[in-house]
Amino acid sequence: MEPGLYLDISNEDYHAGAGVSKSQLDDILVNPAIFRWRQDSPVDTEKLKALDMGTALHCLLLEPEEFDKRFIVAPEFNRRTTAGKEEEKQFLRACERSGMTVMDAEQGRKLKLMRESALAHPAARWLLEADGHCEASIYWNDNETGELCRFRPDKFLNGQPVVVDVKKVADMDRFPRHVEEFRYHMQDAMYREGFYRHFSEYPMFIFIAVSETIDCGRYPTRVFQLAEEDTAAGFELFRRSLDTYHECRTTDSWGGIEEITRPTWAKKKDNV
Repeated sequence: MEPGLYLDISNEDYHAGAGVSKSQLDDILVNPAIFRWRQDSPVDTEKLKALDMGTALHCLLLEPEEFDKRFIVAPEFNRRTTAGKEEEKQFLRACERSGMTVMDAEQGRKLKLMRESALAHPAARWLLEADGHCEASIYWNDNETGELCRFRPDKFLNGQPVVVDVKKVADMDRFPRHVEEFRYHMQDAMYREGFYRHFSEYPMFIFIAVSETIDCGRYPTRVFQLAEEDTAAGFELFRRSLDTYHECRTTDSWGGIEEITRPTWAKKKDNV
């Protein structure tokens, strides 16, 4: 894979292709062996057919014209009756042949409300409706290690350096903790670095967070930009994880044995 911008790589080919991504560097930070395990372990494809509300929300917000090609919202069935159960069974059997992901009527209703909630936020609506590219792939060779890196932003705008990332959150109040837990600050740093390497300018990196938990009858939507100190910490984390990946790849040594400790509350009992 040559460095550059690719607009027509499928999501499946992107994840199966060359280059190291942010999610793979997450595995490196846990333990390099996890990176290799995820590459080589079998996948239960039946489980992958289950609805991922995050994926569905991304599609509905960023590529609404694709939604009806990938997802089917089921009608309501009366499961209390034999006829209703049979209608549902026949419907699901027909959907299996389509290869599309099925969501029940309640999931479809909730997803529609989440979309309308996001579009009700002025900044989120502007970012979602602005001219840009969704699900494009950018590759670059890291200057220090020579490693091929990649990222696939939810959206980047045309004519101005802005990268948009949509996050489905369970609890909006916990989003700052999610930044640390899921290393969103490293994502910010890696995506901005990749954007700079291709377009020669650093972009704004914007999170559109949409809650799946109702609050006062609504699904909260917020738009965030990380503080400068957090983006700096994210860049250090990105560099450390990429350097570790490079060392493991060049030496073909991936570790594997991890140290585990008892929880703090258990250790406190030892001193009682």
